[in-house]
Amino acid sequence: MNKTKRVISVAGQVLIWLLNYGFIAFAGDINWTDFTNASGSLPYAYAYGLFFNAFLFYIQVFWLVPKIYTYNKKVKFYVLSFSIIIVISLIETYFDYILYGIYKIDTRESFSGLFTTNAIVHILYSSAGFYYIFKLKHKKSEKNRQSLLQETYKTELRYLKAQMNPHFLFNGLNSVYHLIGKNDVLAKETLLQFSGLLRYQLYESNTNILLEKELDYVLKYIKIEETRKGSDIRLNYTIKLENPARQIAPLLLIPFIENAFKHCSNHIDSSTNMIQIKIQEKGGKLTLNVTNSYENSINKNVVGGIGLTNVQKRLSLLYPNSHQLKINKEMTNYIVDLSIHL
Repeated sequence: MNKTKRVISVAGQVLIWLLNYGFIAFAGDINWTDFTNASGSLPYAYAYGLFFNAFLFYIQVFWLVPKIYTYNKKVKFYVLSFSIIIVISLIETYFDYILYGIYKIDTRESFSGLFTTNAIVHILYSSAGFYYIFKLKHKKSEKNRQSLLQETYKTELRYLKAQMNPHFLFNGLNSVYHLIGKNDVLAKETLLQFSGLLRYQLYESNTNILLEKELDYVLKYIKIEETRKGSDIRLNYTIKLENPARQIAPLLLIPFIENAFKHCSNHIDSSTNMIQIKIQEKGGKLTLNVTNSYENSINKNVVGGIGLTNVQKRLSLLYPNSHQLKINKEMTNYIVDLSIHL
């Protein structure tokens, strides 16, 4: 807590105690254990009474809880707490009788009855101090936990992205390699497009970005793969966007699409080599459906790889309670269904 916040906190607590005193000591005809405003005794009785209450409150805050209770010395904590309450209640009851004598108040309160009343009030204030410090410590602990968690998330994401960049580079260069010798002009154009995609990944995808921009990146990648695969596959894709201004963590969708092209079947009959990609954003919900055919004999380990492992971890870190991912491997098709609430 910085100095300004500490000053504000202290000033606020002083104000609360003063308001407490003013409300009881000077607000109308109140009779508290035969002390009244009419006799002039109540302001004095409540002054030392509130002092004892504040003492019990803050002894919990600054000593009993942080120095004893939190170190698991609970028996000692309870013994000390109740011993202090009894001592303070006895002292206040003694002060009450002195004040009765000064103001010549003919009280009907017995010593035991007055002591019990004071003890009950003191238990309430002591309990309030206990609750206050625990609430404060819980809030501080939660703040520290969230800060540590965020730092852990950032470290993990940096690590995952460091893994993913070489993976993407390998896949992209592999795509260009297949064009060299077949169509050198197209290979150059594809390499230029790929350099743009790599630039986007390296320099423009460090924070959340516009969904429109991310989907444009995805579309360019699909077109590169479409050029490379040509008539070897039957490719269908649709991208529909309702609100371009929505934001998303970058590079979450591309690994699933990469995986589809990488593991697509390679039958002689190209009409059976199929990839279907459907991306839609509606009402803040982004859905990705990717289906590709595969060959059991070739793709025994179709589910997995660095790219998919990383993106699953990223989804867990970035959208822990707002995403659903289903990956199904059927007889001839590999199906990914992903939904994210942006």
